[in-house]
Amino acid sequence: MTSNRRDFLKTAAATAAGLAIVPSVSLQAKPIFKISLAQWSLNPLLFSGELDNLDFAKVSKEHGIEAIEYVNQFFMDKAEDMKYLKEMKKRADGEGVTSLLIMCDREGALGHPDQKERMQTVENHKKWVTAATYLGCHTIRVNGYANADRNHVPDFEDDMKRVADGLHHLCVFADEHDISVVIENHGGLSSNGKWLAGVIKAADHSRAGTLPDFGNFRMNEMESYDSYRGVKELMPFATGVSVKPRVWDDDLNESDLDYEKMMRIVLDAGYRGYCGIEHGPRGAEWEGI
Repeated sequence: MTSNRRDFLKTAAATAAGLAIVPSVSLQAKPIFKISLAQWSLNPLLFSGELDNLDFAKVSKEHGIEAIEYVNQFFMDKAEDMKYLKEMKKRADGEGVTSLLIMCDREGALGHPDQKERMQTVENHKKWVTAATYLGCHTIRVNGYANADRNHVPDFEDDMKRVADGLHHLCVFADEHDISVVIENHGGLSSNGKWLAGVIKAADHSRAGTLPDFGNFRMNEMESYDSYRGVKELMPFATGVSVKPRVWDDDLNESDLDYEKMMRIVLDAGYRGYCGIEHGPRGAEWEGI
């Protein structure tokens, strides 16, 4: 046995002994990301009335989750109701729960071909920016749709320019409120990672970003996009991620999430924020979460 090897083994043994004395060292390390809960995970309970939006923070805390992501559909007519927003904030703060973002739907097409309609969509979202500010959120999530007509035939370049235009205008307003505006891959061209990354670049605003969703890479009934490639393309612009247990490839095949592979993509991008669970099978919502 060479001298170098003998010294190495002695050092290794001493190190192992030291670790055995303090077995909790690794457990004391700060987590590299935290867990949040997307309100959509509980949508069956909320739509049925079994759960009230005002109790979302409370039940999340009861299940060990201390950060939440709202969905505007569950308080659609309350965006400018300060009394209601005050109660939401009071309950979240009282539970020690952090409000992260509001996912916004049903407010129009951000990339509508008609400039007037596009600017109306921007206007429709402004109330959610101010609501997010009051609630203590850092972000609103919008949809990157180029047309409200489901029969719209996608045009890769033109749709990208229009959505980027709408996003830029909304970001100018949101910047005044210290709020970011992110687009989630959420069907259509927005579920094409390359396209959505192009939208963010074309929007050319520091407040524009993405909310990569592991499972939302099915573009339509005939097309899908590889989830791992898509998340990798979107992570440079991400202010959050939506964690789902199923993913897609390029050929409409769905499969179980390779957790380690996906989280390596997320963490290798330098992301250290919240990872939001967005999964709640009907009838077994909390078990799924």
